[in-house]
Amino acid sequence: MSAQLIDGIALSRHIRTDIAARVQTLKARGVTPGLAVILVGDDPASAVYVRNKVKACNETGMHSLLETYPASMTEAQLLDRVQALNQDPSIHGILVQLPLPPHMDAQKVIETISPDKDVDGFHVASAGALMTGLPGFWPCTPYGCMKMLESINYDLRGKHAVVIGRSNIVGKPMAMMLLHKNATVTICHSATTDLKAMTLQADVVVAAVGKRNVLTADMVKPGAVVLDVGMNRNDEGKLCGDVDFAGVREVAGYITPVPGGVGPMTITMLMVNTLESAEKK
Repeated sequence: MSAQLIDGIALSRHIRTDIAARVQTLKARGVTPGLAVILVGDDPASAVYVRNKVKACNETGMHSLLETYPASMTEAQLLDRVQALNQDPSIHGILVQLPLPPHMDAQKVIETISPDKDVDGFHVASAGALMTGLPGFWPCTPYGCMKMLESINYDLRGKHAVVIGRSNIVGKPMAMMLLHKNATVTICHSATTDLKAMTLQADVVVAAVGKRNVLTADMVKPGAVVLDVGMNRNDEGKLCGDVDFAGVREVAGYITPVPGGVGPMTITMLMVNTLESAEKK
């Protein structure tokens, strides 16, 4: 029996309806949530991501400010612009699209963003808040994964969750969020000696390494929930994730597709973070 799909597009649409209603409530009080998006350079994938974020802002009634700069922009110029946006009361969230050109220190740029406007959830203050269970902005992709688990009423208490990947953007925060819901969490990575032995024990698997077919059907416990965060291209050039979807779907209980799974949720949670930033003001 094939796994049930967790439809990220449908869930995003439902959440964005709620966002739009809350935006209208704020507007009635004279506040329009505003997101500033900065794109440096001409990376085609980044341009697509940025366009989708701005489109989501507009669809939910938020104000979006898109600023594009050439790759020749200096780090000092970018830092100055971020500082100016920190002081702008009409902007409630600041997002600097990654990757940045090689001559820029991405972490330094992220740390320049005010923690109050760090709607990407990448600032060390946001990471510290997540680690210690304090209020703060959660990184959008793992936050979206948690909403997907919530949408199927999945109780994580006592469950074994395996996260494949240890990035600061997905893997580590994902593990923390699962831990907050009382799951027992294992983080696997490139130095894990027997990945299959780990994943076969898992009630929930989150694949987030950016590598095709890192999780195959023989590595999944029957009935497990599989969340595919990967974004790759197959031999035909079509989008695919980290999971062998066709095979794993026949074993898992729930699975997210690529595209149409975690991706739309990432942008939706960015909208949620921006809205909540404006509500706090």
